[in-house]
Amino acid sequence: MKIAEKIIEIGSRPAFVQFLRFCIIGTLSAAVHYGIYYLLQFWIDLNIAYTAGYILSFIGNFLATNYFTFRTRPTWKNFFGFAGSHSLNYLLHIALFNLFLYLGVHRLVAPPLVMLVAMLVQFTILRFIFVKKKL
Repeated sequence: MKIAEKIIEIGSRPAFVQFLRFCIIGTLSAAVHYGIYYLLQFWIDLNIAYTAGYILSFIGNFLATNYFTFRTRPTWKNFFGFAGSHSLNYLLHIALFNLFLYLGVHRLVAPPLVMLVAMLVQFTILRFIFVKKKL
Protein backbone atom coordinates (compact mmCIF):
# COMPACT_ATOMS: atom_id res chain seq x y z
CA MET A 1 0.00 0.00 0.00
CA LYS A 2 1.31 3.42 -0.92
CA ILE A 3 1.92 6.00 1.76
CA ALA A 4 -0.77 8.31 0.40
CA GLU A 5 -3.34 5.48 0.49
CA LYS A 6 -2.36 4.66 4.06
CA ILE A 7 -2.76 8.31 5.11
CA ILE A 8 -6.21 8.45 3.48
CA GLU A 9 -7.20 5.21 5.22
CA ILE A 10 -6.11 6.49 8.64
CA GLY A 11 -7.72 9.89 8.03
CA SER A 12 -11.08 8.31 7.29
CA ARG A 13 -11.27 6.30 10.51
CA PRO A 14 -14.02 7.57 12.84
CA ALA A 15 -11.75 7.65 15.89
CA PHE A 16 -9.19 9.74 14.01
CA VAL A 17 -11.86 12.17 12.81
CA GLN A 18 -13.17 12.45 16.39
CA PHE A 19 -9.66 13.16 17.60
CA LEU A 20 -9.26 15.95 15.03
CA ARG A 21 -12.57 17.50 16.11
CA PHE A 22 -11.48 17.11 19.73
CA CYS A 23 -8.28 18.98 18.94
CA ILE A 24 -10.19 21.83 17.27
CA ILE A 25 -12.56 22.24 20.22
CA GLY A 26 -9.71 21.82 22.66
CA THR A 27 -7.70 24.52 20.91
CA LEU A 28 -10.62 26.95 20.98
CA SER A 29 -11.36 26.13 24.61
CA ALA A 30 -7.69 26.52 25.52
CA ALA A 31 -7.60 29.91 23.79
CA VAL A 32 -10.62 31.08 25.81
CA HIS A 33 -9.08 29.67 28.99
CA TYR A 34 -5.71 31.32 28.33
CA GLY A 35 -7.29 34.61 27.27
CA ILE A 36 -9.26 34.86 30.49
CA TYR A 37 -6.21 33.81 32.52
CA TYR A 38 -4.04 36.35 30.72
CA LEU A 39 -6.42 39.22 31.45
CA LEU A 40 -7.01 38.29 35.09
CA GLN A 41 -3.42 37.39 36.06
CA PHE A 42 -2.49 41.07 36.24
CA TRP A 43 -5.01 41.75 39.01
CA ILE A 44 -5.67 38.56 40.98
CA ASP A 45 -3.85 35.51 42.30
CA LEU A 46 -2.52 33.29 39.50
CA ASN A 47 -4.36 30.19 40.72
CA ILE A 48 -7.67 32.06 40.87
CA ALA A 49 -7.10 33.55 37.41
CA TYR A 50 -6.25 30.10 36.05
CA THR A 51 -9.32 28.55 37.69
CA ALA A 52 -11.66 31.28 36.44
CA GLY A 53 -10.44 30.74 32.88
CA TYR A 54 -10.87 27.00 33.26
CA ILE A 55 -14.44 27.25 34.55
CA LEU A 56 -15.59 29.74 31.92
CA SER A 57 -14.07 27.76 29.04
CA PHE A 58 -15.71 24.60 30.45
CA ILE A 59 -19.21 25.79 29.54
CA GLY A 60 -18.58 26.22 25.82
CA ASN A 61 -16.37 23.17 25.77
CA PHE A 62 -19.18 20.94 27.07
CA LEU A 63 -21.62 22.02 24.37
CA ALA A 64 -19.05 21.87 21.58
CA THR A 65 -17.81 18.45 22.70
CA ASN A 66 -21.34 17.10 22.51
CA TYR A 67 -22.45 18.65 19.24
CA PHE A 68 -19.21 18.80 17.27
CA THR A 69 -16.71 16.28 18.63
CA PHE A 70 -18.87 13.27 19.46
CA ARG A 71 -22.10 14.21 17.60
CA THR A 72 -24.28 13.66 20.65
CA ARG A 73 -26.93 15.70 22.41
CA PRO A 74 -26.20 17.18 25.81
CA THR A 75 -27.74 15.14 28.60
CA TRP A 76 -27.46 15.38 32.35
CA LYS A 77 -25.63 12.07 32.33
CA ASN A 78 -23.09 13.43 29.84
CA PHE A 79 -22.85 16.68 31.79
CA PHE A 80 -22.02 14.88 35.04
CA GLY A 81 -19.56 12.59 33.25
CA PHE A 82 -17.98 15.60 31.55
CA ALA A 83 -17.87 17.56 34.81
CA GLY A 84 -16.38 14.54 36.58
CA SER A 85 -13.69 14.09 33.96
CA HIS A 86 -13.00 17.82 34.01
CA SER A 87 -12.73 17.74 37.80
CA LEU A 88 -9.92 15.23 37.45
CA ASN A 89 -8.52 17.24 34.55
CA TYR A 90 -8.66 20.45 36.60
CA LEU A 91 -6.71 18.80 39.42
CA LEU A 92 -4.11 17.66 36.87
CA HIS A 93 -4.03 21.19 35.41
CA ILE A 94 -3.62 23.02 38.70
CA ALA A 95 -0.99 20.56 39.96
CA LEU A 96 1.04 20.85 36.74
CA PHE A 97 0.54 24.63 36.69
CA ASN A 98 1.96 24.99 40.18
CA LEU A 99 4.75 22.49 39.47
CA PHE A 100 5.82 24.47 36.39
CA LEU A 101 5.70 27.73 38.35
CA TYR A 102 7.75 26.13 41.14
CA LEU A 103 10.30 24.95 38.57
CA GLY A 104 10.67 28.52 37.35
CA VAL A 105 8.60 28.41 34.17
CA HIS A 106 7.28 31.90 33.41
CA ARG A 107 3.64 32.45 34.36
CA LEU A 108 2.68 33.15 30.74
CA VAL A 109 4.40 30.00 29.43
CA ALA A 110 3.18 27.54 32.08
CA PRO A 111 -0.51 27.37 30.96
CA PRO A 112 0.19 26.23 27.38
CA LEU A 113 2.57 23.55 28.69
CA VAL A 114 -0.08 22.34 31.12
CA MET A 115 -2.73 22.25 28.38
CA LEU A 116 -0.48 20.23 26.09
CA VAL A 117 0.20 17.57 28.72
CA ALA A 118 -3.44 17.33 29.83
CA MET A 119 -4.95 17.11 26.31
CA LEU A 120 -4.28 13.44 25.67
CA VAL A 121 -5.37 12.44 29.16
CA GLN A 122 -8.67 14.31 28.73
CA PHE A 123 -9.42 12.85 25.29
CA THR A 124 -9.00 9.32 26.63
CA ILE A 125 -11.32 9.97 29.56
CA LEU A 126 -13.99 11.69 27.45
CA ARG A 127 -13.97 8.99 24.81
CA PHE A 128 -15.09 6.49 27.45
CA ILE A 129 -17.93 8.82 28.48
CA PHE A 130 -19.31 9.78 25.06
CA VAL A 131 -18.58 6.75 22.89
CA LYS A 132 -20.75 3.76 23.73
CA LYS A 133 -19.39 1.30 21.17
CA LYS A 134 -15.96 0.60 19.81
CA LEU A 135 -15.33 2.44 16.54
